[in-house]
Amino acid sequence: MDGIILRQAVLADTEQLAELRALVLRDDLTRLGRYDEIRVRERFRNTFHPEHTRILEREGVLIGCVALKPIEGGLLLEHFYIHPEHQGRTLGTKVLNLLLEQEDVRHKRISLNVLQGSPAQRLYERFGFIVDHEDAVDVFMTKDIRMISS
Repeated sequence: MDGIILRQAVLADTEQLAELRALVLRDDLTRLGRYDEIRVRERFRNTFHPEHTRILEREGVLIGCVALKPIEGGLLLEHFYIHPEHQGRTLGTKVLNLLLEQEDVRHKRISLNVLQGSPAQRLYERFGFIVDHEDAVDVFMTKDIRMISS
């Protein structure tokens, strides 16, 4: 993936990832009237599980992260953040392809939520995620992964 590696997250990554979340979500949360300097980081800290999270790095520099957590009925895709300097270069597409092709993801239902008006929703729609429901802040989407036989 263009010199980018995926590594297992560790607890020591927490604060750097909380900062990345604040940076990535700032514009969308501000547009929605929901940005709070403290809450945006606290929400990450309260839901971060390193054992389910992968870090995207290039030359030892953190440029993103993504988590796939087991939930009842499938998996939850969350904390998919790519540093703004690396967005718009198909990295999100490559990472999502890699995740959805994993053996332990096949035949599972993947759930996620994205902020209303976020460009990320188009990425998920291209991958076949459909809107289940939405509220004033979030759009909740799912996709059933089916194993393609060769």
